[in-house]
Amino acid sequence: MTTVEGQYDIVIAGQGAAGFAAALYAARYQTKPVVIGETFGGETAIGGSIENYPGYVDIDGFDLMMHFRDQVVKYDVPIVDDKVTKVVGVEGCYEVETEYSGTYQTQTVILAIGRERRKLGLPNEEEWTGKGVSFCSVCDAPLHKDNVVAVVGGGNAAAEGAVLLAKYATQVYLIYRGSEFFRPERIIVDELNRTPNVTQLLETNVVELQGTDDLEGIRIDRPYNGSDELTVDGIFIEIGADPRADIPKELGMNLNDEDEVIVDTAMRTNVPGIFAAGDLTNASGDLKQTITAAAQGAIAASAAYKYIMEHPAACPWHAASIPQQEAVTA
Repeated sequence: MTTVEGQYDIVIAGQGAAGFAAALYAARYQTKPVVIGETFGGETAIGGSIENYPGYVDIDGFDLMMHFRDQVVKYDVPIVDDKVTKVVGVEGCYEVETEYSGTYQTQTVILAIGRERRKLGLPNEEEWTGKGVSFCSVCDAPLHKDNVVAVVGGGNAAAEGAVLLAKYATQVYLIYRGSEFFRPERIIVDELNRTPNVTQLLETNVVELQGTDDLEGIRIDRPYNGSDELTVDGIFIEIGADPRADIPKELGMNLNDEDEVIVDTAMRTNVPGIFAAGDLTNASGDLKQTITAAAQGAIAASAAYKYIMEHPAACPWHAASIPQQEAVTA
């Protein structure tokens, strides 16, 4: 039997910048929102130092997300640490199913579920995660003091990760399949080139993870110093991320060629009552940043509020609560 955990005006899926910003604005519109997400802070929380968020010269991403969360908590918005597994339309409303905490009924949904880190697709990659294989340089860099490590990727995350790891490890191999790095910020590239213990291996792929019970080395497809094997204590896979598109696909939402949810300027999707924000969407093109995600979350909350006001009788239980809603929002 399905347990209904509550009825809400807006269910916000995701605990990242977009989700928390949406919750803040939804609360200030005096709607009844709930935030549901399995991972606190999204990509921002594990992104390390942030120097391009207005108002902060330099702040750790985790700390910034704590500020976001604290501001939402101030408005007594429930925050549920759980994974949204399914969204189903029921009589003009939506039922949001979760992995552990039951089902939530709502008139509108804001999807801010972000992206999933890409993997190399090599044997032992999953089994050795946490045993030498990592997908977060910022999280695990301190564990590799005086070690030799490799970073795979050619974007900002890989370049920043290599620079950070170089402060702990004796040697860092930065491995990228392209002939030049892929759109990292110039300031990061300059710092990378000034870091003496980072060796850049371009036009190179990792083709094997080597070891017995955990990672002991890697094999590459372009020899370095006469060998196609590198002895490393850890490998950090920073090759980007793909939109978490399972729920959008189930809902019949329009996606672009990169599986990003297509939204309009109000963060509306093609499914009535469903909005999307943050890295899940095509809203900001290639610029996936904390500031753009937060802005989109605020816009989505505004659009959801307008939708609720324009469709007061969209679903039976919500229609029954209209007098109370009107009194609150007046």
